[in-house]
Amino acid sequence: MVFGKKATGAGLRFQSFDLLSTLIAVVSTNGSVLFANAALEDALGTSRRTLEGSQFGACFHEPHVLRTAIDGARSNDFATLRYEAFLRRVNHELMPVQVTLAQGDKTGELIIEMSPLEQQVRQDREERLLDQAQANKELIRNLAHEIKNPLGGIRGAAQLLQMEVESRDLIEYTQVIIHEADRLQTLVDRLLAPHRRPHVVGDVNIHEVCERVRSVILAEFPRDLHIERDFDPSIPEFRGDREQLIQATLNIVHNAAQALVERRAAGDAQITFRTRIARQVIFNKQWYRLALELHVIDNGPGVPDTIKDRIFYPLVSGREGGTGLGLTLAQTFVQQHHGVIECDSVPGRTDFKILIPLP
Repeated sequence: MVFGKKATGAGLRFQSFDLLSTLIAVVSTNGSVLFANAALEDALGTSRRTLEGSQFGACFHEPHVLRTAIDGARSNDFATLRYEAFLRRVNHELMPVQVTLAQGDKTGELIIEMSPLEQQVRQDREERLLDQAQANKELIRNLAHEIKNPLGGIRGAAQLLQMEVESRDLIEYTQVIIHEADRLQTLVDRLLAPHRRPHVVGDVNIHEVCERVRSVILAEFPRDLHIERDFDPSIPEFRGDREQLIQATLNIVHNAAQALVERRAAGDAQITFRTRIARQVIFNKQWYRLALELHVIDNGPGVPDTIKDRIFYPLVSGREGGTGLGLTLAQTFVQQHHGVIECDSVPGRTDFKILIPLP
């Protein structure tokens, strides 16, 4: 909820700050608030009208740090200053933030931007994942082609050899070579599939995607698995590749269902689809007014700590016999929709969240 009124007077110059998800305050060189954006109102739990004219230092756990920073800006000691601090909310809770203080366009005005540290950490993680995904994509493509070229020769040579030998034992060896070559060929085809298949764009209803995945999973796990739906019916259709999104969601849900083996045996295995609209969010270094949030939540044992930071790497799997390609492909398909996948996992609750921009 936004507590403030429509900006008037000097506030009209700063009303574009209301479009930002970061917390913004414009203060004078004596520390009094000239403007507070909507995100700051929400974070502090107080209104713009209450904030304007007050000493902004009172909103911090250590007011003197801001006072020192403002004094430095007033004496032109720096153009921009960054430091970490704690905002004091109206309920007395403390919010860790990264503060960036810069001189405004007009003399006597300072712009203070505050990013919740958890948001900053999230953005840094997203940037790392994005860079990692691009590197993985090139690695997979190059490696797959390098494997694919000699693979056909190996299989062909084994077939010719099989035609020449008469010993049943030797034929079994050639059949092993052919079988393993075919298995590797299937693996290579799966690695290259996202890069070969054209992006078919149409209108997508995310709940139809979830229902399709739900029916597939329940057909494979008809007993002892409950799939709950917690949908926001107001989510609009958007342009995207329906089949890619089905496959991405299916890969995540299938992993969850396989991880629930003990819960299924106990009779309390559960997967939840939850859809929501996120407003004024930043991911992939872009700001979006609206975004789709699709959560796939399970009550399984959680992602092992040993692979938690690498679950989107190709060929990394926490399950014996797994290929380690499901989440890699899911990430690729979601990124082709300019979205991201995030994972929050502890024993008893794993939450994969897909974020995709909405028009």
